[in-house]
Amino acid sequence: MQKRKCIIFDLDGTLSDPGEGIINSLIHALKHFGIDGEPRVLKKFIGPPLSESFKEFYNFDAEQTAQAIKIYRQYFHEHGLFQNIIYPGIPELLEGLVQAGKTLAVATTKPEVYALQILEYFKIDRFFEKELVVGSFLDGRRTNKVELIAAILERLCCKPEEAVMIGDRKFDIIGAKANGIDVIGITYGYGNLEEIKAHQPTAIAYSVEELGELLLP
Repeated sequence: MQKRKCIIFDLDGTLSDPGEGIINSLIHALKHFGIDGEPRVLKKFIGPPLSESFKEFYNFDAEQTAQAIKIYRQYFHEHGLFQNIIYPGIPELLEGLVQAGKTLAVATTKPEVYALQILEYFKIDRFFEKELVVGSFLDGRRTNKVELIAAILERLCCKPEEAVMIGDRKFDIIGAKANGIDVIGITYGYGNLEEIKAHQPTAIAYSVEELGELLLP
C-alpha cells in the first residue's frame, strides 16, 4: 500500500463524522411525512445515496423520495452542513501523505458543492486539487461509487495499480473493486466490521493511526 501514489478518500465516515448534521436533517425531512426517524436506522443513511436509503428503509416511492430529498437538503444547507466533526489525526495524515508525494482525491456520494464546502470548513481543502474532489450532482446524478471512482481515475491519469480507495462502507469496496483498484476498509466510521469483512477489502484499518501505517513508510 505504501507504494500507491494516488490515494482516494471517501468523505462521510472516513475523513469526518457528519452524523449529527445528517441525522438532524433526516429527522426534519421525515417529520413532513409524519414519521419519527429513529437514529439507529438513520445512521444507515450515512454513505449510500439518499434516494436508495429512503426507498430501502421507508418504502418511499419516486415522488416521496424526491420531496424528502428536497426538504432534507434545505435543512442541511441551512443547519446541518457544518454539524460535522473531523476525525482526530486526519489533518496530520493528509499532511504526511502530501509530504510523501502522494496525490489525494475525494469520492463521495454527497453533492460535490457540499463536499468542497466541508473540506474548506475543516481547512483541509489545501490537500486536494479541486478537480479531484468528485461528488454527486444536486439533481441526483452520479451517486454510484463505481462512477465516482472512475471519474477520479480518469482525472488522475493513473493506472489502477497505482491507486487505492479508502472508505467505511461496502459501497466504497464495491466501487474500488469494479475499477480494479485496491481498497482499505476502515472501521472507525459508519460501516461495521461484519459489513467490511463480507466484501473483502485489500486491507482493514481500525484507526486513523493504523491507516497511516498502511499508507506511509
